[in-house]
Amino acid sequence: MFRGFEEYCGRLEGPLCLCGLSLGGVLALRYAMEHPARVSSMVLVGTQYAMPSGLLRFQNAVFHLMPDRAFPRDGFGKQGFIALSRSMMYLDLEPRLREVRCPVLVVCGERDRANRSAALQLSGKLPHAEIAFVPKAGHEVNTEAPKALAGLLTGFWGGPGASAGL
Repeated sequence: MFRGFEEYCGRLEGPLCLCGLSLGGVLALRYAMEHPARVSSMVLVGTQYAMPSGLLRFQNAVFHLMPDRAFPRDGFGKQGFIALSRSMMYLDLEPRLREVRCPVLVVCGERDRANRSAALQLSGKLPHAEIAFVPKAGHEVNTEAPKALAGLLTGFWGGPGASAGL
């Protein structure tokens, strides 16, 4: 999966401002480590930097029990999710976090208990990071609090009426 993302980003005119939610944040973080000159800033939403292998093993077991129809028909199917989950089980980006030189906004929903601790740690381990918690949001900040997330993105990257007001 990373190689596909890497190839896609390589075709884009840089420098890039990357934003990723959950696994997308992991991909953005790794891309910034592999290609620091190509990334000017990042927003990481609900992103882990060291995968909780126990949780992923449990998630994989649940995926095995779920019927095929529970997975998207376009894009990843059941086997794709299982393979992705298995491949992520032992990923640990912590040793390379200090290599990330661009500004980073770490975002976490205040109700996202699974990622709150990782968000606090991640923001402390990245050299140029700040953190923001989105009130009344869980893991999927983009769907649970889209206006608050848009305000954070505008405040971080600038734009009309730039402010991070929630």
